Amino acid sequence: MVRVFIFLAAVQLVLFVLALISALSADRVRNAPRALWVLLIILVPLLGALAYFLWGRPLAVPTEGAPPRRSGARPSSPDDDPDFLRRMNTEQSRLDRETLSQWEREFRKKQEEE
Repeated sequence: MVRVFIFLAAVQLVLFVLALISALSADRVRNAPRALWVLLIILVPLLGALAYFLWGRPLAVPTEGAPPRRSGARPSSPDDDPDFLRRMNTEQSRLDRETLSQWEREFRKKQEEE
């Protein structure tokens, strides 16, 4: 039982330190002034830290270099895209027909020589 209390105390300490560092280093906080969040984290360590992470921490802002999120469902691979498969099928059919006609010409040419 003592080990459980030690583990929970360590978790509480880690949450306390992370919440305090995050609150002090964030440019902006939500739902309350920064000083109130810091006091809440210090006076009520576990609940204050959890409250800060849930309601006070600023929302993540997408970076400028990040690709934009796509709203529509797109095929994840070429095999899932019906347009790609259709193009591949027609292209492959054209190549097959060209190869077959070339073989037929070569075959006729060899037969004429014999």
